Amino acid sequence: MKRRSKKFDNEPQEKYTGGVKNDCSHEEHHPMGQATRTTKLLLDLSERRQGGANSEKRAALHATEEVLTQARAFYIDFFLAHADKLAERVPYYSEKHLEMRERPISANELLSWAETRTVATREHPEPLEGWNFTERFPAMPFVYRRSVIKDAIGKVRSYLSNVANWKQSGKKKGRPGRPGARDHPTLYQGSCSMQLASGDLRARFVQIKVYDGQGWRWVNYPVKCSRYFQQRLGEEAWEHKSPILVLRAHSAELHFPQSQEIAARKVRESKLDPDLVTVAIDLNVKNLAVITVRQHGTIIETIFVTDHGLDQQRYRHLKRIAKKQWQSGRPVKGEHSSKQLWQHVRRMNEDAAHKVARIIASVCARYPGCVLLFERLRKIKAKGGGKSRRMNRKQANQLRGKINQKAREKAFVEGVVTAEVNPHGTSQFCSRCGLKGERFSLREGKRIKEPWGKLFWCPHCHYEAHADWNASVNVHHSFFHELHWQPRRKKSA
Repeated sequence: MKRRSKKFDNEPQEKYTGGVKNDCSHEEHHPMGQATRTTKLLLDLSERRQGGANSEKRAALHATEEVLTQARAFYIDFFLAHADKLAERVPYYSEKHLEMRERPISANELLSWAETRTVATREHPEPLEGWNFTERFPAMPFVYRRSVIKDAIGKVRSYLSNVANWKQSGKKKGRPGRPGARDHPTLYQGSCSMQLASGDLRARFVQIKVYDGQGWRWVNYPVKCSRYFQQRLGEEAWEHKSPILVLRAHSAELHFPQSQEIAARKVRESKLDPDLVTVAIDLNVKNLAVITVRQHGTIIETIFVTDHGLDQQRYRHLKRIAKKQWQSGRPVKGEHSSKQLWQHVRRMNEDAAHKVARIIASVCARYPGCVLLFERLRKIKAKGGGKSRRMNRKQANQLRGKINQKAREKAFVEGVVTAEVNPHGTSQFCSRCGLKGERFSLREGKRIKEPWGKLFWCPHCHYEAHADWNASVNVHHSFFHELHWQPRRKKSA
């Protein structure tokens, strides 16, 4: 699983880690790995008379971020000037092979080498000419210096790797740009301490070492702490990482990354179990998720998760946005149009995705060792209708992807792995006999055949069911290669 370090969402959550193919095989995600999540603690930047931080404390946070950005830029330039050092290979003794081998130089070794070349100490009083970090950033705490060195190493290594891949591709355009120096400061031990156990809300604060424009000093910042945050931070199963300071225009937060080792069976191993439970999800617009649980070929549980009017509410907001864009004419480069409305729409989608994903994860938790199934949907384009309708369809499609991503992340914490199956015909074929059926709607007692109908009818076996439920059951068939979901034979040459 990919490690999550500095990308965060709007609420505490777990982080771990379609074009449709012609065959019916499913994608398998590696189940053995590290689950990571981030818990946020808000700094209170309200008015001083309301218990928040004063203006000087707020200015010190931004001054600290600016100084660390300049220090990070210094070391990015330093490592780019000594790119050969990053490609160096060092010998080591392999316990596994019982012989001497070579490996790339580690980040810790690069950090030590960079400090000896740029920082004036008793052992190394004269740094390299033009690279005297001590002279340019006097009295900077060593924990901050080491954090920016580690950031610079990661950025430069990624840049050099991208440039090498670009050169190997033979392309003349699209050369990767130089790495930027701006990033969220990492608060290693010795630059941040917390006092959150006090019963008095006004006595809860975080002490951070900041730069006030003249020097470095400790400053107390009041926080908006909750029992939920203390509960998450106190869970022993999760390993704690160094907090990260995230500054925005009108807010400041401390993000606390946590990690946990997760062990689960692989999908292919689970498929051999005759008692395997599969949880299939059909994502739609009105019914955000139709969850069906199957065991021994029988559906044992069904849950409909509706949008509670989200689609119509989002459509009204996007209609206002489209009208404002029409009234304002051609947009000006660099200006945001209907910024607050767009933020509200995105928050609505984010909130709905988290709620639906939590319901899916709770269902998976009731069946230990189950497999979570999604359709492999990648490219769904919104066509037809007015501008507001197309924008609404795009937002609905993005919501499907968010639900898919967050559900598999939250389910992985429970030891549940996810597989994506071939979606071909899940909404068009009968889940009972496997033949092609029809979708229809009931209007004034009449059956009206239409592709977007809420009901499904099979003219061969006369089976009738809810269309979304029928599609969710077909996801199980696609996973087990039942009915018409059989792998296609390869054509001979």
